[in-house]
Amino acid sequence: MAENRPAQTFELDATDAGVTLAAALRRRLAGESWSDVRALCTTGKVSLDGERTLDPAARVSAGQRIELRPNAPKPHTVPAGFRIAFEDAHLVVIEKPSGITSVPYERKETGTALDLIRASWKRAGKRATVTPLYTVHRIDKDTSGLLAFAKTKLAERALHEVFQRHTAARAYLAVAEGDVTAARIESQIVPDRGDGIRGSTRQPNQGQLAITYVEPLRHYARKSTGPAGRAGSIVATLCRVRLETGRTHQIRIHLSERGHPLVGETVYIRDLLRDGRQPLPAPRLMLHAALLGFPHPVTGVPIRLEAAPPEDFMKVIESLGGARDDCRI
Repeated sequence: MAENRPAQTFELDATDAGVTLAAALRRRLAGESWSDVRALCTTGKVSLDGERTLDPAARVSAGQRIELRPNAPKPHTVPAGFRIAFEDAHLVVIEKPSGITSVPYERKETGTALDLIRASWKRAGKRATVTPLYTVHRIDKDTSGLLAFAKTKLAERALHEVFQRHTAARAYLAVAEGDVTAARIESQIVPDRGDGIRGSTRQPNQGQLAITYVEPLRHYARKSTGPAGRAGSIVATLCRVRLETGRTHQIRIHLSERGHPLVGETVYIRDLLRDGRQPLPAPRLMLHAALLGFPHPVTGVPIRLEAAPPEDFMKVIESLGGARDDCRI
């Protein structure tokens, strides 16, 4: 595909009515392959009636106008599930997608939550590299949901104290294997429980205190009989989980150690596999930080934010027979 192709405009006629954008464009670009024409669309080189159209399968009508600009810049892409939920001069709170790290763990790591914020600022015409961002708490890479950063040293000090003293209101939506019942779970978590991964210990004076409150919201039953069990048996439970402390992987560890690893879990499933069970399939860890509340670090005004689960979370809920109304925090 020639990069030096000039900008062109095409008027669509009756023979184009109802065909795809890619088909209408290919008729006018002799010698171009289907893949090349689709790439022109998906990389933002094509506009339909003045609006950039990225979907090559979009249907067109007679009388519409296609504009082809091969040198147009690629569109800015925003990861699904990302948005700025709250921002002022002192702090910013985002909805982080699953699969994005909160902060870089290696010197040159990119694509973190910090990068998403700065890219969003840049798109808005703000001075993206001038404003500092201070880490005051974290959520796991595979967890989606609300995550706060400070923008000033004053806010950093105040928020750091809030999260260190565990006075922030935090609630998660979690989908766990099996029939989960309400519980208060308390243990001492250590970095290595003896098999190389984090877990609880019964050794006195070791580990960090971790307290988790679990409340089942809805149970999901097996839809049909099969080798894994009888119809009607509980296969998973949607839970509201509240943290009194905030240890690394705390929710994942506590539920797994009670025999209910999270759906989508890949680390804390030793006991499940040992019992001859297979994890329920899921494209992501089913843990979402749905509620975050704390006093504003400067004004003291209460802030309470809620984040609805993203689409990848909801697809798993729906596959289990659930609906969005189940996920009210």
